[in-house]
Amino acid sequence: MKLDLKLYRGYVNDEELVVFGHVFKSWAPDKYRLDRKGIRHAVSVIHMFRIKPLENVPVKLKFKNMEVSTKTLADGYFRFTIPYSEKLESGWHPFQVSCELYDYGIVENSELLKPFESKVGVISDIDDTFLVSHSGNFFKKLYILLFKNINKRKVFEDVVPHYQALSKAGQENETASNSFFYVSSSEWNLYEFIDSFARLHKLPKAVIKLKKIKTGISDFLFTGRGSHDHKFEKIKDIIMFYPKLEYVLLGDDSQKDPYLYERIVKIFPQNIKAIYIRQTSKRKKENTQEILKNIESMGVSTCYFANSEKAIAHSENIGII
Repeated sequence: MKLDLKLYRGYVNDEELVVFGHVFKSWAPDKYRLDRKGIRHAVSVIHMFRIKPLENVPVKLKFKNMEVSTKTLADGYFRFTIPYSEKLESGWHPFQVSCELYDYGIVENSELLKPFESKVGVISDIDDTFLVSHSGNFFKKLYILLFKNINKRKVFEDVVPHYQALSKAGQENETASNSFFYVSSSEWNLYEFIDSFARLHKLPKAVIKLKKIKTGISDFLFTGRGSHDHKFEKIKDIIMFYPKLEYVLLGDDSQKDPYLYERIVKIFPQNIKAIYIRQTSKRKKENTQEILKNIESMGVSTCYFANSEKAIAHSENIGII
């Protein structure tokens, strides 16, 4: 019997700690190589979606001098949401989760974030915001996912300097940085790919929040499709968890980001500092322009841009970087 455990980066504030992951009775999606070529890469990607989660399996969290146990949900997902008021320095802290089943045991390590004092937090979409994905074109998107390995996938020009500048904005201390969250309609199956891609291109280290895991080939065909409500909920959770931060939201016009961000501004009228929307086709979209105009009328600065150079200039103009 195989047993595998995948952890994701967690986060903590002055009252609560959140850690999450999955348990599988197959290899976890991150066990498949991301740098194979051609058809071998396609096979790797398909394997990432042919996984078997384990329900109701005990998992144990160790953090500092605390130990807590819970069990996995129906899709193998587990989440520890724990009252936590110990003094903790800002930055990344290691934690450990273990799982024992029959005679098998597995231990994994990850990190959780206690944000540094900062003026801004950054919440960014992934596909077509920093990772070129062609989400608006089903067949093109599928082709790229299957046949372009991690070394062939592209990041938009000037995204990295923009994100790095946002990461350091207002921080005097060398080790301090602003908190980043990457939120996407892609599923947990693609976590390792997204995290490795971000590391490869030196994008800021982030807490990554994705969509419910998929477990079959038919599921795979519809990756990243369907309702974007989960994305709205994830963004809402982050802002409610760190309500003292002002946020910069980054997205694109290929799917629902402008609508989502407008809803967020209406619900958190004092928490959003600026909204950036990348233009993904040759022309600006009228409905996106209208939404951004409405967001501006609520006192939030917006920027609709085709290349990140314009976004950087905007961030400088409004004094974020």
